[in-house]
Amino acid sequence: QCPGIEPLCLDLADWDATEAAVGAAGPFELLVNNAAVAVLQPFLEVSRAALDRSFDVNFRAVLHVSQIVARQMIAQGLPGAIVNVSSQASQRALRDHAVYCSTKSALDMLTKVMAMELGPHKIRVNTVNPTVVMTDMGRINWSDPQKSAAMINRIPLGKFAEVDDVVNSILFLLSDQSAMTTGSSLMVDGGFLVS
Repeated sequence: QCPGIEPLCLDLADWDATEAAVGAAGPFELLVNNAAVAVLQPFLEVSRAALDRSFDVNFRAVLHVSQIVARQMIAQGLPGAIVNVSSQASQRALRDHAVYCSTKSALDMLTKVMAMELGPHKIRVNTVNPTVVMTDMGRINWSDPQKSAAMINRIPLGKFAEVDDVVNSILFLLSDQSAMTTGSSLMVDGGFLVS
């Protein structure tokens, strides 16, 4: 449906397969890192498998894909933009989210370091940090009315985000409208962090 866009289907936790597929797909001018998993477990019950899977997808894959794409951008000598999809959970502790919150906090700091190091190459790097978004994953993890009510009550705008809320923020950060924005986190949280 979108001419010029060719989807790649692969397990981003597979370092070698990712290197081969993404390395062959360029050249790139823009990148959005949006893959994520949310394995929710109480802190005392966090399993090694959940920890490994979460960091593989939510952090390591972003670092790896961004390296591949940024190297291509630099080789082209053209400016570029990278947007990493983080979360309000990077900045606020949530029950049963020890691993998820930690991966998203790590992603926020990775973004700042990337912005600092890639800026001289005219590559901007930012995050969007949404509240709960009504995706399939959001519905699975927030379908319990008691759980969702407690979260919504802490959001001044009184609702979860829709996909378009996040997409529009990403489009802004990819565009020249944000030409002087790098190393920033754009909160798409309905005010959750100020409540």
